[in-house]
Order: sequence, then structure tokens, then C-alpha cells
Amino acid sequence: MNPRLTLVSHKLCPYVQRAAIVLAEKGIAFERVDVDLSNKPDWFLRVSPLRKTPVLLVDGESIFESAVICEYLEDTTLPRLHPDNPLRRARHRAWMEFGSAVLNTIAGFYNASDDKALQAKRAGLRNRFEHVEAALGEGPYFGGQHFSVVDAVFGPVFRYFDVFDGIADFGIFDLTPRIRDWRTTLAARPSVRDAVDPVYPQLLRHYLAERRSAMSAMMKP
Repeated sequence: MNPRLTLVSHKLCPYVQRAAIVLAEKGIAFERVDVDLSNKPDWFLRVSPLRKTPVLLVDGESIFESAVICEYLEDTTLPRLHPDNPLRRARHRAWMEFGSAVLNTIAGFYNASDDKALQAKRAGLRNRFEHVEAALGEGPYFGGQHFSVVDAVFGPVFRYFDVFDGIADFGIFDLTPRIRDWRTTLAARPSVRDAVDPVYPQLLRHYLAERRSAMSAMMKP
């Protein structure tokens, strides 16, 4: 009998999204339960030692941290999303970690307190994506023809820019044409598209507007 899986979620969390994408790609049935991270319920604190999402409950037993969740799903279910070759698999895991570093840079970008800090973070993002551009092949996905966990990591990364693009033309991807194509491909994939609630753009805009940052100052009321 297959275990009962529950993905403990937050509507804006990109790390939840990567787990949801992998679950969808593998065709695994699961329940998704959203929590309010500003008012964490006691049951959530019991299953999430780091007090963060995502958590995957497997017959009630918790697995936390998105990378660990993805590896568990790779170990236990088909189809495999990682490459078979050990060196390529290690390389993919390294780029998953790089994707997490990009998310940290994105947070610095939308939290930048003034225009000088915003431009510095913008330059940092462009630099990070130039590294990714150099690692991409002919596509359409990170490793070629087959969707991988790295794609599941970067789908939520690019989703931020769907909202950022409506605020201003930051020119983040001006010099990275392969990333532009990859971003378009991922946005159209059902597992990536459906990893968030349809109201996600509005929720993210509201969240950004409340930051009292340089970006929020640019947003129309």
C-alpha cells in the first residue's frame, strides 16, 4: 500500500513549490495543507523543527527541507528525474543548491531598502544568472530533453519575475537568451504552472507592497 502523503505548505513559499512540482511530475497523489507562518499552529511546530515549510508527512512521519523531500521522492518513486550518470547527478544536485542561493539573492533584491541597494542586488542577480546561462545546454530543459529536479527548483525562481516584470523593467535576463527560453518552457509546463494557487500573483504583489522597500516604493497603489 502506498503511504499517505501530506505536503505542509505556505502559498508563497518557493521551496514548497519545488516539492509540489516533483510530486506532480511523478504522478503521486498527495494532500496539501497550507499554514499561516505568522501564526504557526502547535501541530506544525511539532512536525517542523526548523519552523519552516515545506514538510512532507509520510503516514504522519515528517520529512523537512525541500532538497531532502525531493531526494526521498527520487529514492522511492518513478520516474527518476535525476540523471543516471553519477557525475551528472552530482552536478544537478550542485545546481539545485545554486538555485537556493538565487532565491536568497531574490529576497535581498525585493527587500533592498533604497535604490542603491536595489541596483547592487540587481547586479548580483544578473551575475548569478550569467553563471546559469553558461551551464545550460541546448534545452529545452536544464539537462536537455528531460525534465529534472533542477527544473523543479528553477520554475519557482522564474515565477518571481513574472510579478517583478509588472513592476519595472529590471533587465535581469537581457544577456541570457537561453535562460529566457528555459523560463518560457518551464512556465508552460503543467506541474510548474499548477504548483501555486491561481491568486499567487496577487498574493505576491501584496507581500511585496508591504515590504517598505525600494521595490515597494515603485509599485502603483
